[in-house]
Amino acid sequence: MIQKQGQVVAVNGNMVSVRFDGDVAMNEVAYIHSNEKRLKSEVIRIRGDEAQVQVYEMTKGLRIGDSVEFSGEMLSVELGPGLLGQIYDGLQNPLPEIAEKKGFFLESGVYLQALSKTQKWAFTPAAKVGDALKRGDSLGSVPERHFLHQIMLPFDFYGSWKLVEIAAAGDYAIDDTIAVVEDSRGNRKNVSMTFSWPVKRAIDCYAERLKPAQPMVTKTRIIDTFFPVAKGGTYCIPGPFGAGKTVLQQVTSRYADVDIVIIAACGERAGEVVETLKEFPEITDPRTGRSLIERTIIICNTSSMPVASREASVYTAVTLAEYYRQMGLDVLLLADSTSRWAQAMREMSGRLEEIPGEEAFPAYLESVIAAFYERAGIVRLADGRKGSVTIGGTVSPAGGNFEEPVTQATLKVVGAFHGLSRERSDARKYPAIHPLDSWSKYPGIMPADVVRYAHAFLERSAEVGAMMKVVGEEGTSLDDYVLYLKGEFLDAVYLQQNSFDPVDASVSPGRQKAMFRIALEILGAALQLKDKDDARSWFYEVRQAFLDLNGSAEGSDLYASSLAKIKAALAERKPEYDAEARRALARLE
Repeated sequence: MIQKQGQVVAVNGNMVSVRFDGDVAMNEVAYIHSNEKRLKSEVIRIRGDEAQVQVYEMTKGLRIGDSVEFSGEMLSVELGPGLLGQIYDGLQNPLPEIAEKKGFFLESGVYLQALSKTQKWAFTPAAKVGDALKRGDSLGSVPERHFLHQIMLPFDFYGSWKLVEIAAAGDYAIDDTIAVVEDSRGNRKNVSMTFSWPVKRAIDCYAERLKPAQPMVTKTRIIDTFFPVAKGGTYCIPGPFGAGKTVLQQVTSRYADVDIVIIAACGERAGEVVETLKEFPEITDPRTGRSLIERTIIICNTSSMPVASREASVYTAVTLAEYYRQMGLDVLLLADSTSRWAQAMREMSGRLEEIPGEEAFPAYLESVIAAFYERAGIVRLADGRKGSVTIGGTVSPAGGNFEEPVTQATLKVVGAFHGLSRERSDARKYPAIHPLDSWSKYPGIMPADVVRYAHAFLERSAEVGAMMKVVGEEGTSLDDYVLYLKGEFLDAVYLQQNSFDPVDASVSPGRQKAMFRIALEILGAALQLKDKDDARSWFYEVRQAFLDLNGSAEGSDLYASSLAKIKAALAERKPEYDAEARRALARLE
């Protein structure tokens, strides 16, 4: 391949202008040679014989006249066995290996192989000589951690291919030829266990894209019951700093009903990224009993790294997620925080002197965010298996203002909104998802009409609470006060959850339904209460018994005694139920 050359003519932060000869394509990778370093960059605009490139490294020391080499290739990632458990930067450089070779201070222009070229993998063939194959079809498999990693015909092998040779079962390195295929013209190509794919192009080797309908169980009550997420769906978690976005993501990654977790730290603060890197190897995966890092890939770009690398980390992560979806696996991608990715876009847009949109963000902010979330989805593969990519992105709006452009652009494309509240986090109500601001378009584990019935108590309780701030408790009727206490009761015993309690941290769908029905018996009951003091003390007693129930294992003495205490307290007040309450309870039988 003929290498195209160019010269640096201007430097503006991470944006460098290059004059070139020949043909250059958008999103093509270029390398700038400066001070014996080779800095990776990407073409983001072409005007005549001049191109603007965004550099993924610090540009200190670049000079006018430095030579530039255009690769003729798009920004791509290497796909193959060995990805799980790795910690990469946005360009898929393995950070632990860089630290081992170069020390803990990363040097510019250092790029290592993403996958080990020496490690052997136990390959078992599945296809037979003479089989007709299409891109994405499985040739065989190798064990990777506790999964069978499918070795597929590379995704850029368009058309129909005939399998001419296939390797026998045995141990091979990823660059070894494991198959030879031939097209209709007789052209032959060797196939190894690894190949590359451009990160800004969605992997589309599936037969059909399906509508997300099956809930992705997170074992967090407020999410699974009130604001569910579907497998293959999208959701966002906006919230002010310190409201618990990162903790909620870590809890979700641990207990969610998915096979693979990919975390894209696209500009998160270094302290929180370090915390994730330290904790994940120490966390026991409840699915396997082994370390959680073994089914996790971390793409790490902190806010102190060059802004252009934040964009690369987002696309690298979603491409790896689509790759594992192609094996029929369920993948959860958590992006933290998309606000800083948007801020990087704003910075590069300013350097390109583009017409700014709201709050100086680029005018195309909405379309770029939409294109990212649209890469989620559940698909049916050619062999009938299903795989999914679920994307959850955090947003860090300045001052917790959900009206700012990044939050609003995200809300237009996601299927669920888990808005974190400073008021709730300050009150130590975790997860701090606001039950009145949040919403979901997906079906959950509970009947939708029953959830609406329970949610109505939260709404009316909030209205009474707001009124009580004006007229006081003494200016509120007993019926309104009981309604207020019911909403507070549901909030305390069901919406809040203790992530440090071994039982309450993860609640199965079956237990959620049982707990929800008990709560509904209290919410829907017309109770015989003497006065406000009597109502307050009764709800306090029942709430404490319910909290004891939440923290006790099923079948234990504490579980039985707490449940009996709730039942006895309820029976003592001779509850009566109207038709709507009886219907709701009957739906959960």
